[in-house]
Amino acid sequence: MSVPDASIIALAGASGDLGGRIAKALVERGASVLALVRPGLEADEGRRIESTGATLVEADPADLTAMAQACTGATCVVSALNGVRSVMIDRQTVLLEAAVRAGVPRFIPSDYSADFTKTRPGDNRNFDLRREFMALADRAPIKVTSILNGAFMDMLGAEMPIIRPTIHRVLYWHDADQPLDFTTKDDAAAYVAAAAMDEATPRILRIAGDVVSARDIAAVMTDVTGERYQTLWAGSIGMLGAMIAATKIIVPSSDAAFPPWQGMQYMRDQFSGRGKLEPLDNERYSKLQWTTVAGLMKTRE
Repeated sequence: MSVPDASIIALAGASGDLGGRIAKALVERGASVLALVRPGLEADEGRRIESTGATLVEADPADLTAMAQACTGATCVVSALNGVRSVMIDRQTVLLEAAVRAGVPRFIPSDYSADFTKTRPGDNRNFDLRREFMALADRAPIKVTSILNGAFMDMLGAEMPIIRPTIHRVLYWHDADQPLDFTTKDDAAAYVAAAAMDEATPRILRIAGDVVSARDIAAVMTDVTGERYQTLWAGSIGMLGAMIAATKIIVPSSDAAFPPWQGMQYMRDQFSGRGKLEPLDNERYSKLQWTTVAGLMKTRE
């Protein structure tokens, strides 16, 4: 790993949950963080970003010239943008082109997810957008590194409600022993920060704070709560696909990043094994510590 003497990182999306964590992790590593924000940002939001140690740099995200000027001098541009096509393709493409125009040597796109390079086109809208942007990025004259971290572990029991405390069950589709990749947002942010300051990153880095099956999660919950949890078959992958199709009829389109059917698409890619991350690059930065599902659940008790 090669770390530049003065790491200046331009970060888009610092106002978001993951982006704020990345900003904090970068500052903790000694980087100078330029948080790219829209002109006229709300004062409270600006103060929240500045509390991470980042410096606010205003630029219209649709103005290529302004964005290039904002990125000038950076050693890497990191995207933590989140949304649908208008953000993941349109806005992120301006960010990529701005980095190229400013002569920034490296770019990390907002690809934080399961391994969409191995999933089927058309199965997952958000993965399709990432796949489309990857093709654009690979044609740009800049070094690009995608970081794939599986599902965010923080979502277990909330946005990913497979843990059902009221009935002491852990839901699964297809196979209770299918390995699932999880990484907390803080651990992912710490890894992104390390990679942003590493001049020798490969095209893709794959990480997972923990790899567990539904059966493993049931055992964890039994141990943490002292109450017996068991797995509960929710259906086959085909049945899950039918549920997704039916839900999309009820909610045919959405500008939200995670409508109900989108979360179900993520679960299909996980439980089918198509989005499985391997090999893992957890050991690339040896000082990082990883949160396990058991460790996270203990903090919730």
